[in-house]
Amino acid sequence: MTGASTRDQTIEERYGIPENFLEIEVKNPQTHGFGRKMYTDYEILCRTNIPAFKLKQSAVRRRYSDFEWFRDVLERESTRVNIPPLPGKVFTNRFADEVIEQRREGLERFLQM
Repeated sequence: MTGASTRDQTIEERYGIPENFLEIEVKNPQTHGFGRKMYTDYEILCRTNIPAFKLKQSAVRRRYSDFEWFRDVLERESTRVNIPPLPGKVFTNRFADEVIEQRREGLERFLQM
């Protein structure tokens, strides 16, 4: 093999910002309310350099029901695309730290697929 395929990467190619990237992170869960009105929401942080996005970085807070709504819309509008599953509903101990962390991880996987 000769030519460009065996050329070493430059420092910029190796460590520079990728040409196009989209990073999505789900973090900072917060529980609100009391009794039956309690819910947890999550911060969704999006970073990109894709020109179609107006903002290069944005953050919103959303709760699980918002993810369900979003998944339903995707399923309705995208007949050819396999939509990843959401983490399952939790009915007991849903406000325990480890349950919230498992859900956060599952929601992040859902958005990154």
